[in-house]
Amino acid sequence: MSRYFTQADFPGLNKAFPIGDAFMSGPAQLDPEQLRALQEDRFARVVARAWQIPFYCRHWGRAGAEPGDITSLDDLERLPVVTKEHLMASVEVVPPYGDYHGMTRADGERYRTVLQTTSGTTGVPQPLFFGARDREVQNILLARAYLLQGLKPSDVVHSIYGFGMVNGGHYIREAILHHTEALLLSAGTGVETRSRQQVELMHRFGVTVLVGFADYMLRLAQTASDTGLVPGTDIPLRMISGHLGHDVRDTLSDAWGGVLVYDWYGVGDTGIIAAEGPSQEGLYVWEDAHFVEIVTPGSGKPVEPGEPGNICVTVLFKDTVYPIIRFDTQDVSSLLPPDPTSGINFQRITGFSGRSDNMVKLRGVNVYPTSIGRLLLDYDGTTGEYICRLHTTDDQDVLTVIVEYVGSDPGFKDSLANSLREQLGVRLGIELVGQSETAALTGVEDRQKPRRLIDDR
Repeated sequence: MSRYFTQADFPGLNKAFPIGDAFMSGPAQLDPEQLRALQEDRFARVVARAWQIPFYCRHWGRAGAEPGDITSLDDLERLPVVTKEHLMASVEVVPPYGDYHGMTRADGERYRTVLQTTSGTTGVPQPLFFGARDREVQNILLARAYLLQGLKPSDVVHSIYGFGMVNGGHYIREAILHHTEALLLSAGTGVETRSRQQVELMHRFGVTVLVGFADYMLRLAQTASDTGLVPGTDIPLRMISGHLGHDVRDTLSDAWGGVLVYDWYGVGDTGIIAAEGPSQEGLYVWEDAHFVEIVTPGSGKPVEPGEPGNICVTVLFKDTVYPIIRFDTQDVSSLLPPDPTSGINFQRITGFSGRSDNMVKLRGVNVYPTSIGRLLLDYDGTTGEYICRLHTTDDQDVLTVIVEYVGSDPGFKDSLANSLREQLGVRLGIELVGQSETAALTGVEDRQKPRRLIDDR
């Protein structure tokens, strides 16, 4: 019987996807021609596997593609993008797992498969499938990011990614335990380990690295202060790595005593796609493992160089259970060229700017609810917590921002409304509430990513 760790082939994977110094002296140094040759070789295996999957045969066949039509990455534009909606339609037609995976090999033996789900923020959770090999590659790539950002064997890492059916906590745990030498505390969300208990554990065990989503990391800093602990002193963090979302780097750093803060990007289906390095100037795409396009929302057509659009990813190592080709994440970013001073010859992305499917169009202006948090951080008296409510009044869409405010300025509401109008180009409604009063709506204590938009139309 072939078990998980034999199917993963750890020695082979560490050679194919090196980390640490081996990455910097290996894949990071590939010139464009060498990199493209490597990508094409891996892409060929992924495409061949995809033609064995009913979903891809159907999805591509509807677009007029046949086996043999796609022989190079240059042919990708001939294929339609894949979205979460396509995958969920597959689940509906072929319940409960859909038909976009292939858990059984051509020889009849079943791949050792890990089943998890998305967070289910938009309804029924989407099943996620990982073969042993594919899962360990994504774990390796995350470890690569942590090491590039400065993780050391002596570090004590506190993870606030949740467990359960979602991938987050499991993924981070496996990356750190399997592929680094750091010590790990897997605390999970505020529901799994209450916030006050988390900061007590961080203090007791001398946590030096914090990983998770920015919103909850900010909350933990406030909780530490509320308990009499000094973030950065009593809890001696030297590094934070997580998902910044909106531009909270400086605020997060200040909240934890001036700690270095690093960003990285990925989604449940793919694992990590890109990560910041020491320069903190853009996120390096792991191009030996992913081919990234930036496409126009709705069309799947690549945008002009440097222009924003949806991150569309083809995963070059997922050639067993669940191939991913032209997956439109619907997350907005833009491409940057390699940084010639970094020692890494990979393209970069600017980071997460918002979701195109969560974008609200108000009187011709595109507003991203996830980006409003960045603007609120400039105002004294706000806690940084908020949620947007989209509703209709007099046949017109209205976006109201519900903001936690602990100040005493009677004119703050009007001042904030006017300021946001100047910055966004459209007027938003403002509702002020007290500290922690948005928590039940955002789910900041118990969700991987807090909710920032309620659509009541």
